Amino acid sequence: MELYLDEGKQLNPKCSTLILPALSIGNVGQLAVDLLIPSLKADKIGCLDDPNLLPCVGNDAYSPSPLGKLALPLEAYESSSSDLTLVQQRSPVIKGMTVEYAKNMANFASANGKKHVVILSSLDFGRWRNINMSSGLQIYYLSSSNVDGTDSQCESLGWNRMQDYDPAQRTWKHLDALAEEGSMPDEDFPVEELGDEDYYPSLPFAALFSCFKAKGLKVTCLLCYCSEGDNIPEAFSMADAASRLTGLSGNEFQGPMVLKTGSCPSRGRACMDPQQIRVYFKAALDCIEKEEVAFA
Repeated sequence: MELYLDEGKQLNPKCSTLILPALSIGNVGQLAVDLLIPSLKADKIGCLDDPNLLPCVGNDAYSPSPLGKLALPLEAYESSSSDLTLVQQRSPVIKGMTVEYAKNMANFASANGKKHVVILSSLDFGRWRNINMSSGLQIYYLSSSNVDGTDSQCESLGWNRMQDYDPAQRTWKHLDALAEEGSMPDEDFPVEELGDEDYYPSLPFAALFSCFKAKGLKVTCLLCYCSEGDNIPEAFSMADAASRLTGLSGNEFQGPMVLKTGSCPSRGRACMDPQQIRVYFKAALDCIEKEEVAFA
């Protein structure tokens, strides 16, 4: 994976937290990053080139009226005021290359001084057990802070650890083995015999989680359950969760308030009603219309 910086741009060493999506059902992670980038007034610093991504190109993703600025499969942004680096992924990984892509991303993060990686993704609503909608949309997490995936900060924010995470389960162990530098695929692993218990570790977020963890980085996955369709509310909730985890103030991110009230929370802020938001996300949705979940 190579980083090609835009003219006059440099990586800020103070931006030690990386936020990025993992492709999954409903594209919630990508939509949340698309919300965070303009909310934080993050500057595009360049693009990343990885051979494991399908090539794609689109028009400007951040203006209701496209300005003719190209959007590429993997772009890097920085918000110096928030000490955050954000990576947006707009095309799926080539089938069978998920772990290789995750390794390359982990190498990039480690080589460029990232200390904490926040992965935003979604899970199939049809697999949600113990459903409780009394408190609205729920955020789940998975963290490298402890072996069992728990994290005290996430718990204090009112989130529950992802259901059914078991680091001793065969597919999670297989992923951890693949994530190690110089590892080779286990030819005896029964890829064709994966069951329901293998669903979560077969998703892209799991490969990223294992590879970042193998590099010694702190990694937190923020997850929500959703279905295909209009997932704008889930995207706002996910972006809000990422802002809370990284300690952003209400002045830096007020997206959920805009969605609920349809009015400006502060003078001078661009506000959008739900229909305008759909226009805002159109370019991103066009680029990520179809996705492939592949386990390597």
